[in-house]
Amino acid sequence: MVPTPVAGVRSFASDNHAGVPPEVLAAIAEANVDHAIAYGEDPWTARAVQCFRDALGEQAEPFLVFTGTAANVMALRAACRSWEGVICAETAHVNTSEGGAPERIAGVKLRTAPTSDGKLRPEQIDPLLLGIGDAHSVRMRLVSLTQATELGTVYTVAELRALSDHAHERGLLVHLDGARLANAAAALGVPLRALSTDAGIDLVSFGGTKVGLLGAEAVVALRPELALDMQFLRMQGGQLASKSRFLASQFIAFFEDDLWLRLARNANAMAARLADGVRGVGGVEIVQPVHSNAVFARLPRPAIAPLQARWPFHVWDEPNDVVRWVCCWDTTAEDVDAFAAAIAATVAGQGLRSPVQ
Repeated sequence: MVPTPVAGVRSFASDNHAGVPPEVLAAIAEANVDHAIAYGEDPWTARAVQCFRDALGEQAEPFLVFTGTAANVMALRAACRSWEGVICAETAHVNTSEGGAPERIAGVKLRTAPTSDGKLRPEQIDPLLLGIGDAHSVRMRLVSLTQATELGTVYTVAELRALSDHAHERGLLVHLDGARLANAAAALGVPLRALSTDAGIDLVSFGGTKVGLLGAEAVVALRPELALDMQFLRMQGGQLASKSRFLASQFIAFFEDDLWLRLARNANAMAARLADGVRGVGGVEIVQPVHSNAVFARLPRPAIAPLQARWPFHVWDEPNDVVRWVCCWDTTAEDVDAFAAAIAATVAGQGLRSPVQ
C-alpha cells in the first residue's frame, strides 16, 4: 500500500500521481468546440496520426486507446495466435503488473528470463524457444521489451537493434512496451524513432499518461500486416473512443514543439538530482543505475514507514528493503531537495546513519 499524500507534499510513488500539463489541458479545451464526427473520423485524430508518423516514420499506424494495459494486450493479440507465446524479462511490466491480462485476455503464454537490471539480452532468447514444431509446446512468436525498464534502466539503441536482429533471425516479432519511451529517448538524447522504427521494433505500446497525458495511450503498428486487424481488436477490447478528438488533441500537444521531451527531461533530471542527494547518506544504497525517472534504493527498514507517513513511495522489494522513488514531469528541485533532506534526517533520527565509506 502507498500512503495518501499529505496536503502540499508531492508523491514519489508513481508518475501516474502527477496532474496534467497546462499545454495538454489547453489542447483538450481547444478541441471542445462544436460537434465533431465520432470514433476517430475527426480532424484532430487525423492530425494526431500524422504526428505519430512524423515522429516514428510514415509506415506507422497508431491506434489511440485509454490505458497502457489495453495497449499491451492489443499488441500481443495482434502478434500472436492462441498457441503462441511471448518472451520477456522476468521483471517486464507485462509479466508483473498487468493483473494477468496478457494471459487472460490475449490468451498468450509468457516465458521469462531473469535479469539483474531489467534488460533482456539476445542470448537469453534461444533457451526459451522450446519445442519448436511440437504441437505439445507453445510456439514462441514475440519478444516483448519494456523501455524504460521496470527497474528504471534504459536499453540503448544498439541493444535494441541487437535484440531485434536476433529475434527476427529466429522468426520472432518484437514488441516495445513504451510506457516510458519518452523518458528513455530523453535520457539517451535520441529521437523517438531511434528507439522504435530504426531499431527494428515491430509494435509499440506508446505511453502518454506517465508523461502527463490524461488517459491517452496508443498502439503503433510499424509493420502494415500487424495493423490489419487492430481496429477490431480495439473495438473488442472496449478501447475505441467515441470522442476520439479528446485523446488525439493531447497527442498533438505532446508532439508539437517537443513538449514530450521537455516533460521527460525534467522527470529524468529530478531523479538524477534525488539520487545525487542521497548518495552520501550512510545506510542508503542506490541499487540500480539511474537512467530515467526512477531511483531504486535500499533503506534501513525502520526508516521506511516514518518516511512513507509523509512522502508516498513504493516498497519495491520488501524482503530486501528496496524502495522505488519516481519523479514526474512536474517534480521540482525544491520537492527533491526536501525529500532528500527528509530521508537523511529520518535515517539519522532512527539511529541508522553510518559513516560514509
